[in-house]
Amino acid sequence: MARRPAVTVLGSLNTDISLPVPHLPGPGETVLAAAAATFGAGGKGANQAVAAARLGAAARMVGCCGDDEFGARLRAGLEAEGIGVTGLRAIPGVASGLALITVDPAGENSIAVAAGANGLAGDAEVAAAFDGPCDVLVLSAEIPGPVLGAALRRARAHGVRTVLNLAPVPDGAAGLLAECPDWLVVNAQEAAALAGRAPGGAPGDAPGGPETEDGAAEDGAAEDGAAEDGAAEDAAALDLAAGDHVAEGAAARAQAVAAGLAAGLDGGHVVVTLGAAGAVLAGPSGTVAVPGFRVSAVDTVGAGDAFVGALAVVLASGLAPAAAVTAACAAGAAAATRRGAQAALPRPAEVLAATGFSWPG
Repeated sequence: MARRPAVTVLGSLNTDISLPVPHLPGPGETVLAAAAATFGAGGKGANQAVAAARLGAAARMVGCCGDDEFGARLRAGLEAEGIGVTGLRAIPGVASGLALITVDPAGENSIAVAAGANGLAGDAEVAAAFDGPCDVLVLSAEIPGPVLGAALRRARAHGVRTVLNLAPVPDGAAGLLAECPDWLVVNAQEAAALAGRAPGGAPGDAPGGPETEDGAAEDGAAEDGAAEDGAAEDAAALDLAAGDHVAEGAAARAQAVAAGLAAGLDGGHVVVTLGAAGAVLAGPSGTVAVPGFRVSAVDTVGAGDAFVGALAVVLASGLAPAAAVTAACAAGAAAATRRGAQAALPRPAEVLAATGFSWPG
């Protein structure tokens, strides 16, 4: 039997409280939920670990939670997915991370996050990330930046491939890029911020609208050919067309931004996710546009984390860069067809059913 790809995720864990609403509330507006609130497991790191495990990886989760009921449930949920949790530290007297999510009928969402114990990740977590087998180390920006930097340096010293998901873009992001991650994954808004550009779009239209928890909204997914949810917002960020397709000139601009970021990574790759339009990949072999998949999207909250977790799995399995991004787009699209964060993360059969894409291996 072939060895399963080993993926370690160093990142955040949250409990998600989701509210279905008729429309996302504006400043000062109260909106009554259309149904009861639902509680679920989330957090970028935990979502990415679950995504990797469901798509065939031997996954480990490293991070912090509170010594509370939420933390105990988060740990139990990861264990139920077969994910290693020896690197998960419960901190007494500190609350576990919590996210409040509102979702409108089109699947667009807004999220407010209380980091809680996630903000206390430190040297112990960096060390724990290297306590077991690891083909790919996934790092995301819902934990302190110095932890990410230390993990990148240690990974490079140990020859471990890294995937850095800067969602949201943290203070000190330039220093993290200077550590030259092997792969950088961002959405168009985040790419624009990293490149020092002022994103386009309507006044007050913060792409991600507020920022989605996964940071890449509906990665790889197109709903009946429309630029849905985060796709439209990502489109604004790089002046992309928020219609049935991405204009050639706009796609070229996205590729130029990705190529510029990749040029500073010393042989690394950059993926800029474009929602319904798929993604742009830049690296030593040049740049390429990777198309998305048409699906009927209902909730995009976990799609970006599905993309990142899937990318880690196929990279650890040896897929070539462009093929790996295509697989990640399929996983992100499949996640957008189901509600919730971790509940929506697909297995290979579900990727096939939603997109027609056969999961490799």
